[in-house]
Amino acid sequence: MTGAGAGAATAVRSVRVDLGERSYSIRIGSGTLALAGPAIARATRASHAVIVTVPGVGRRYGATLTKSLRDAGMRVDRIRVPDGDASKNLDQVKRLYAALLRFGADRQTVLVALGGGMVGDLGGFAAATYLRGIQFVQVPTTLLAMVDSSIGGKVGVNLAQGKNLVGAFHQPRLVWIDIDTLRSLPKRQRACGFAEAFKKAAIWDARYFARIERDAELLLALDGPLIPVIASACRIKAEVVRRDEREGNLRMLLNFGHTLGHAVEKLTGYGEVLHGEAVAIGMVAAGERSEELGYAPTGTAERLRALVARFGLPSELPPYPRSAYISALRVDKKMKDAHIQYVVLRGIGSATTVRLTPAEIAPPALGRAGSERAGRRRSRGNRSGAK
Repeated sequence: MTGAGAGAATAVRSVRVDLGERSYSIRIGSGTLALAGPAIARATRASHAVIVTVPGVGRRYGATLTKSLRDAGMRVDRIRVPDGDASKNLDQVKRLYAALLRFGADRQTVLVALGGGMVGDLGGFAAATYLRGIQFVQVPTTLLAMVDSSIGGKVGVNLAQGKNLVGAFHQPRLVWIDIDTLRSLPKRQRACGFAEAFKKAAIWDARYFARIERDAELLLALDGPLIPVIASACRIKAEVVRRDEREGNLRMLLNFGHTLGHAVEKLTGYGEVLHGEAVAIGMVAAGERSEELGYAPTGTAERLRALVARFGLPSELPPYPRSAYISALRVDKKMKDAHIQYVVLRGIGSATTVRLTPAEIAPPALGRAGSERAGRRRSRGNRSGAK
């Protein structure tokens, strides 16, 4: 990794999530994983740490984090869970409870989630419910988790019927981000993380969106102003969470692209289409709907589509029957009185919600014409620099 924020340990940027007595810091740096232990000890005053991770991440980074925690005076245990979103379920939560009991975890224990969004959601939910709540720290190692899921305290697991249908709000005591962990991340996973970054730009900050447009290829190669771009995404999330911690209204804007995105994940079988890819598809669809409803000016969706293509992300809805999309949308956790608060854009940098039924959100029939249109758009994306 070259460019801003790469190489040896750098000054750590800090973003504050201001929630009164539940406030915490997001610390962003390069080459800083070995420094996490003392910071976690100060933030939690815990005497015992249990690291939850997946095998690959544990092999790469588990020893460094373990040593840092032990050097800070903490007893350390480690739990590995199978990789993949399919592990974000209640059976794995039970395994975590059993391990925590075996390790003698108590109110002086902090659960440390080392890994991507699945690990953070699963570990955070276990922390929220074990002994009615123990302390929790996020150490995200994927870009998607760094800019989104590690922040804000939404934790939970999936059911067969849909994503994140069982969960809680449980704020971490600290989020520790070392961007050097992104070196081991496949390009496809990096692109998914940037989808969550420019989602925030699309709903909140037009200048930030333009900055990502300017540096898209450099950022995807981890060769651009990575720390400032991550910090900006974190600041937006922190501000939204400060103003609406429990998704009463404003925080719903962070669901931009997620309504149809979750339907895509469900229909394709969790894992075939990655979360960031599904969100990218959902954002383009929501941009088109924003224009059709008269909220956004013409060209908004095409600007989203162009940026999605530059990161090599998909933009077309998979050709499932319209009835399948409607069925998937009906189990959306935001459903109320047969309507969903659907996030639409007023333009790049501004968003609102509108009450729509699943039938009003579902795409029109995706037949041969839709497939031909998808092919033309993919061709245009390739000419504009898609990888």
